[in-house]
Amino acid sequence: MALETKTNYGSISVSEDAVAALAGGVITECYGVVGMASKQVLRDGWAEMLKKENYARGVVVKKTDEGLEIDLYIIVSFGVKVSEVVQEAQKKVKYMLEKSLSLEVSAVNVFVQGVRTVA
Repeated sequence: MALETKTNYGSISVSEDAVAALAGGVITECYGVVGMASKQVLRDGWAEMLKKENYARGVVVKKTDEGLEIDLYIIVSFGVKVSEVVQEAQKKVKYMLEKSLSLEVSAVNVFVQGVRTVA
């Protein structure tokens, strides 16, 4: 399903995968975020860290009446204050999506799937 926007010149259609890839790229640039995780935790409770080309697998985009709702599944760095990292990530993702797509983002939900040490 694509997100549609009407302008004076015609309509613009953005796929949900494109929105997910953009959100995944933005959140991985945030301080304290090691990477994206898969939406589904593996059997033993381990989160699979996704590579750059698979960021969309760690993002769920939902279109609601209020706007877009984004669910992000991330892995954070060991030793950081998780609440601060998540709050700043939410602000950055919301700002970049609204600026880039000119669509209202009603919620950015962040799910921390794991903590990793960075070597």
